[in-house]
Amino acid sequence: MALLEVKNLSISFGGLKAVDDFSVSIEKGQLYGLIGPNGAGKTTVFNLLTGVYKPDKGSIVLDGKNITGRKTTEINQDGIARTFQNIRLFKELSVLDNVKAGLHNHYKYSTITGIFRLPRYYQVEKQMDEEAMKLLHVFDLDGECDFKASNLPYGKQRKLEIARALATKPKLLLLDEPAAGMNPNETAELMETIWFVRDTFDMTILLIEHDMKLVSGICEQLTVLNFGQVLCQGPTSQVLSNPEVIKAYLGE
Repeated sequence: MALLEVKNLSISFGGLKAVDDFSVSIEKGQLYGLIGPNGAGKTTVFNLLTGVYKPDKGSIVLDGKNITGRKTTEINQDGIARTFQNIRLFKELSVLDNVKAGLHNHYKYSTITGIFRLPRYYQVEKQMDEEAMKLLHVFDLDGECDFKASNLPYGKQRKLEIARALATKPKLLLLDEPAAGMNPNETAELMETIWFVRDTFDMTILLIEHDMKLVSGICEQLTVLNFGQVLCQGPTSQVLSNPEVIKAYLGE
């Protein structure tokens, strides 16, 4: 059984179909790419998968559970986490506190405990500090744990956003153009990071990306969207050599 099974997903805005009959099946542990021209509907698909939008029709099944139409927080608890094309960190918070924000799905205490700083509060905070530091160490960010997130270099902000997403303990990680704004050296390092995350955390990853070197270098399977519809699906080398894809996506 696939980890993610999406069937006939559709949504319209003002009568215009942004996503039309989108289907995809992603196996556990895959590195899967979603590509297409600007405005093809890729980020809309991510927003449907994460509950930002509710589909007009279709179904989304994660690890055997139908999550269609559930709230964003519920879908995160079910096992989907994401990053964004424009990095969305809590920039005034520390690097450590950004990761701890992702852990709050799994570590809880009552409002009374938090207000009055009861023993349970300190116990939970200590546990979260320790787990957050372990994640930061994985990404070589533990030495900057007390830095403001906004003071990190761009490439490290990307890593921090991934670390925070992983703190929610997802089954599926969605990366929305993770190489956006990166230079070639940063992109090469990002490729290594994505492989590392997949292998270390036994993670299934779906990414949107325009950097074709990154796509061809890490994605095992691809879906190409054009005008909200699936143009082509299959193994990466096969898809990228498809004449229709070359014409629609590469503009040749």
